[in-house]
Amino acid sequence: MSADTAGQTTIGHSAADKLLLYGGLPLLGLALGFFLPRIADWAVEQPWLPLQGPLELISRWDGWWVVAIFTVVGALAGVLLAAIALEDTLKVTITNTDVEFVKNKVTTRVPRNQVAVAFLDGREIVLQDARSAELARERHDQLKSEALQIPEAFRTHSYPWSDDGDPHADAFRRWVEDDPDLPPAANAILRARSKAFTQSDKSDLRELRQELAKLDVAVKDKEKHQYWRAVP
Repeated sequence: MSADTAGQTTIGHSAADKLLLYGGLPLLGLALGFFLPRIADWAVEQPWLPLQGPLELISRWDGWWVVAIFTVVGALAGVLLAAIALEDTLKVTITNTDVEFVKNKVTTRVPRNQVAVAFLDGREIVLQDARSAELARERHDQLKSEALQIPEAFRTHSYPWSDDGDPHADAFRRWVEDDPDLPPAANAILRARSKAFTQSDKSDLRELRQELAKLDVAVKDKEKHQYWRAVP
């Protein structure tokens, strides 16, 4: 977590994180690329290892240019992995006027005057309005020790923070298909969300959560199960 002179506090994407990723991963890729021809020479003598075809092809190549190419490719792959890792890390910027969440090029901005309570629900940062509707629910990537600073970050900017977690936690119940207490449209959306858990791209979970919010239904996920409650 970091604070700057512009009156904002940032969670995630610290300078240390960037240094570790953009310094460590390219260096690891460079080393792997440099030693890959030698690793291939050893691997082709181990018939139990998979990918014997590509390994034999690499082991047959010889010359300084082979090492140079793999070294450059390894370093570039490290830079790419670092960029992907940073993009997949939640960045939260808190000011006296709003909270901004950024992850995977998706930005959610919540005005301060709409937030009635903020809290942690497991590893998720949740903001609710006066009706108890969820304005944001985002999973953070902080270590346990760093997560202890999240309440302080919100309090620094005078956001109402609940140390006891969700004041409406007891209202959640596990969703079962065609729940009679839900309208058909909400059941259809929850059914679609249940299928989205098996997809590698989880963007549908976010979009369908927003559709449920329009129906005054809040939803949270736990171990690929959905729990819902009605918003008064």
